Amino acid sequence: MLLKTLREEVLEANLELVRRGLVLYTFGNASGIDRKKEMVAIKPSGVPYEELTPEQIVISDLKGKIVDGSLSSSSDLATHLELYNPLSEIGRVGHTHSGVARAGG
Repeated sequence: MLLKTLREEVLEANLELVRRGLVLYTFGNASGIDRKKEMVAIKPSGVPYEELTPEQIVISDLKGKIVDGSLSSSSDLATHLELYNPLSEIGRVGHTHSGVARAGG
């Protein structure tokens, strides 16, 4: 499986969004980047969090072309790429749809 560890980390980040009450239904997502391979892992669109597996995490290049995965990527992939491409210090992005806003450092 391509980028197995990154997929597992991104799955865990997505599940953490659920545990913290930061997402509703299938809305919201987390992604991660492998800077050396220039690939991003992101939650697929519309998959319920409780059914999500590492194999379902979608892999794209930094231009948004899907390079591995049989499901559609989150519709937020382009937004995540807008952050990853110019900001090389970013390693993960989380996008929430919570009932309340929270931020941490």
